[in-house]
Amino acid sequence: MPVCVGVDGYVSDMSRFRLLPTPVQQVVLLEHCRHARFVWNLAVEQQQFWQPGLRAPGYNEQCTQLTEIRAEYDWLAAGSQTVQQQALRDFAQAMRSFFTGAHRRPSWRKAGVHEGFRQVGLKPRHVEKLNKRYGRVWVPKVGWVRFRWTRAVPTGVKSYRITRDRAGRWPVAFAHIPDPILGPRDGSVVGVDRGVAVSAALSTGELMRIPGLTRGERIRLRRLQQCLARAKRGSNRRARTRLAIARLKAREADRRRDWVEKTTTDLAHRFDTIRVEALDVRAMTRSARGTVDQPGVRVAQKRGLNRAISRQGWGRLVARLDHKAAGRLERVPAAYTSQRCSACGHVAPENRKSQAVFACVACNAGPCNADVNAARNIAAGRAVPAQGDLAARRSMSCEPQLGSPAA
Repeated sequence: MPVCVGVDGYVSDMSRFRLLPTPVQQVVLLEHCRHARFVWNLAVEQQQFWQPGLRAPGYNEQCTQLTEIRAEYDWLAAGSQTVQQQALRDFAQAMRSFFTGAHRRPSWRKAGVHEGFRQVGLKPRHVEKLNKRYGRVWVPKVGWVRFRWTRAVPTGVKSYRITRDRAGRWPVAFAHIPDPILGPRDGSVVGVDRGVAVSAALSTGELMRIPGLTRGERIRLRRLQQCLARAKRGSNRRARTRLAIARLKAREADRRRDWVEKTTTDLAHRFDTIRVEALDVRAMTRSARGTVDQPGVRVAQKRGLNRAISRQGWGRLVARLDHKAAGRLERVPAAYTSQRCSACGHVAPENRKSQAVFACVACNAGPCNADVNAARNIAAGRAVPAQGDLAARRSMSCEPQLGSPAA
């Protein structure tokens, strides 16, 4: 079954709801976030000073230390002990994920950025539906908190995570293992080419684009950023401007997340085998600043490319395909897929006339969309060598194309 596992072992199918806490409840929720972040950072600090030959404290020993700290500091004892212990349990899971190579080493959590906590031991009576639009969930030290009932809460949930984003919203996500999506079982294969101008191009000829901010929203975002640069640090105007910018960016992120969920569900339903490029998105979006001794070049251009890639959701798209179409997603080497002709197999940089136009110089095939041509190469699933016999490349033209369900 497809499972979405986070760095701390949290399992979810992206079933998120929006909490509607009162101002008094928000104060207590923020205290829970601070306590969970404080305990997490203490665990990170212990790992930072760990040396070979010394045993780092485990979860049970850290819980004993937490009891001693709570007895010493009243402000920490006033919080929920289950929330603080769960932060230690999440850190232990994060370290196990690091040692298995699934995630990077756990790092510091920052105020205003990593605001959230997890609660386990959820029982059916802790979640209630009030009416058609609202429900409520029980939170320790807070009581009943309302949330918007946008979909049915999955049955059998035993934990949830409450976070606070930079736009001031309070999402709550219930842990749930999603059901797998079954394909059509007709042997259909599709290739997906991810790009910047076109978010996803399919080998069937479809071009998909993520709905970002509108023209008016982009203009407003630019003006708010200019106002933020002129505002005095620590002023109320600067705080209001930062909140307005965060709300616009959160709106863009919500649209990107919604597009990815709908697109991946549609692809998992329509095709049996889904092939994508094997791209290391994390390495592709790495900064080019370099070091003091060896500074990077064209850093601003690389920064713009990194942001453009992040806005297209390359990593999330493949991750959700891997969850929903488990066992049916294949990764194809990305070498020369944009320079290879899907009809005759000729590889040459001259084939790519521009970002959007592909015209083979060997077979004189009519111009087509460059992203669609690359998607057809991905659907074929062939790794293209940098050098090779031209006759061998052209011999590939007799092979059947796998870019449509009829292949």
